[in-house]
Amino acid sequence: MSRDTRFVLNHLTELEELAEEVLTVKQQIVDLDKKRNQNREAIRALQNKKKKTTQEGDKKTNQKEWVCFGNTFMKLPQSKTQDMLQEDQNSLDQEIDKLHNELRPKVSRLRELEGLPEAKGFDLKSLTKEEAMAIHR
Repeated sequence: MSRDTRFVLNHLTELEELAEEVLTVKQQIVDLDKKRNQNREAIRALQNKKKKTTQEGDKKTNQKEWVCFGNTFMKLPQSKTQDMLQEDQNSLDQEIDKLHNELRPKVSRLRELEGLPEAKGFDLKSLTKEEAMAIHR
């Protein structure tokens, strides 16, 4: 095999592997985002149920909710359930942010290997809550 052929083959192999990594990370982000949305819906449903119970004057303080963990259903106190969902939500947010940060250099490298110009604005990062609040003041 000639040197040029090996170079082209190595280049295409690297390009294909990197493209596969990018697609895998994007799919992980989509999957985690679906789970995050389901958690958000569950948290909102618990908040609405709690609000409705207080409006009706129901004095049950130890209400329990059914929660599904894999293939198992458990009945847990509502406050504990909400706390667990919120912790899960926070860890999902962190994992999604981590994956987004890993994705940026991979996409830049992929564009470079494809011979495309650098994507303008792709490396932008969103404002933090503090920065957004400072702007609105």
